[in-house]
Amino acid sequence: MSRRIIPVADLSGAPDITGAPVAARGTLTDTLARPLRDLRISVTDRCNFRCVYCMPRTVFGKDYPFLPHSALLTFEEIERLARVFVAHGVDKIRLTGGEPLLRKDIERLIERLAALTTADGRPLDLTLTTNGSLLARKARSLKDAGLTRVTVSLDALDEALFKRMNDADFSAGAVLDGIEAAQAAGLAPIKVNMVVKRGTNDREILPMARHFKGSGVVLRFIEYMDVGASNGWNMAEVLPSAEVVARIAEHHPLVPLEAHSASETAQRWGYTDGDGEIGVISSVTRAFCGTCTRARLSTEGKVYLCLFATTGYDLRALVRGGASDADIATAIARMWQARGDRYSQLRGSADAARNGNARVEMSYIGG
Repeated sequence: MSRRIIPVADLSGAPDITGAPVAARGTLTDTLARPLRDLRISVTDRCNFRCVYCMPRTVFGKDYPFLPHSALLTFEEIERLARVFVAHGVDKIRLTGGEPLLRKDIERLIERLAALTTADGRPLDLTLTTNGSLLARKARSLKDAGLTRVTVSLDALDEALFKRMNDADFSAGAVLDGIEAAQAAGLAPIKVNMVVKRGTNDREILPMARHFKGSGVVLRFIEYMDVGASNGWNMAEVLPSAEVVARIAEHHPLVPLEAHSASETAQRWGYTDGDGEIGVISSVTRAFCGTCTRARLSTEGKVYLCLFATTGYDLRALVRGGASDADIATAIARMWQARGDRYSQLRGSADAARNGNARVEMSYIGG
């Protein structure tokens, strides 16, 4: 796994994140005038699935060197960093992995983060993305700890196909049980993400749409992306979102819906009979870099400014080296103010091709 890390003390060729102090409160904008609003926090690099598009077993086998526990940020360190990000304008935090529910006592972290408020005093939008394998048993405790809502990954309803895709012999029925438990616990709205690979699971588009239509769950179809360097990505396996919408609309007419916010990644489509909606996330065919407001914090305290980043910035060194909150706030500000990442808009260019084998893996940084 390639993880280029820039330590605080050695920033040649990178933004200076150690200069004069920056105000600890207030919205930051990057070089493309994009504000910092969303923070995705990976709490573990481990997962109990081996999905072919994320953690193929051929790479992430039994001898794969996952991070030792001592390398992971503690809950106290995560809370501290989150508090500084929130002071800079972040109002949404998503916990990811790996599989975040594998992190022991994850509820304790949720309680800490749920106690934070935005710069103008509002509660955070605190959510979590999971493969659903542990959701049935944890949904109630997650809600009680303060989790707002949940997103569940499910790539097929067909049991044989789903087990083939997760390569862990885990059933789709068990994931559906987890979704029902989350609904019963009051985690809402629930979103279900389906990564679509042409020739692999695209025949499941209609069955998935029909299953969740009218359920109150928002099903979102994600184009297969070239994240990292281990999933064998091939453009021929990308099914454009426009085709997904067309397949569904042929049987269940759809109308476009307005976005909830300017930075929303999914295009929304509503069923004309009023029986719910779907979303499509088109990172490959319809890049949305221009409205991206997300920073990503890895489980060992590295900040990445793009899902397709090749470089991470080491905040753990600051946290464990005695830096003050003001020092950390300055580091975050200088990183974001120098940000110009827009990989999906540049996909296919010479620069993007050069960095193709150096991008961080999705299993390390979260989706």
